[in-house]
Amino acid sequence: MSEHTFVSSGRDRAAGPSDDMLIGQIAAGDKVALRTLFERHHLKVYRFALRIVRDATLAEDAVSETFLEVWRHAGRYAGRASVSTWLLAIARNRALSAMRRRPTESLESEAAQNVADPASDPEAALGRTETNAGLRNALAALSREHAEIIDLVYYQEKSIREIAAMLAIPENTVKTRMFYARKRLAALVTAAGIARAAA
Repeated sequence: MSEHTFVSSGRDRAAGPSDDMLIGQIAAGDKVALRTLFERHHLKVYRFALRIVRDATLAEDAVSETFLEVWRHAGRYAGRASVSTWLLAIARNRALSAMRRRPTESLESEAAQNVADPASDPEAALGRTETNAGLRNALAALSREHAEIIDLVYYQEKSIREIAAMLAIPENTVKTRMFYARKRLAALVTAAGIARAAA
């Protein structure tokens, strides 16, 4: 499944069933509904899990386990959070379990995150590659808690309240972690820029 398919499915979502409707259909045993939900959300779930485990295989396993759990337990979805938040909460648990099972295998997968854009000119692509690599390295240097908060806020676009519910921590703790995560990330990015300029 390509990124293009994921993006276009988001635009077509208004024409199709809502995520909540899909969960109801999945609870009734509808495999097509599960496939539709997977197509809408698997890429974000994968990237979120990858940010936690920093290993492509473990992230893929977490995605598979997440949607398997949705298939088995869709009837338990109570609607207290959005479906996407519920999926990320499941994925987080699966990713953390995977890390506990294989704590020595947490290498970041460069291949999974370096997708070249053939339409780009080489110089622009090189500049973006260096910037992306620097940002990835900075994110990888964050603690798991800080990387998780950055991912949830900026990549998953979750609110403070949603994050607090997902992580089972107070909203003020989310805000505090966010403050220190941004401060640390800014320092790492600045340091990387200084190092490149000095080289």
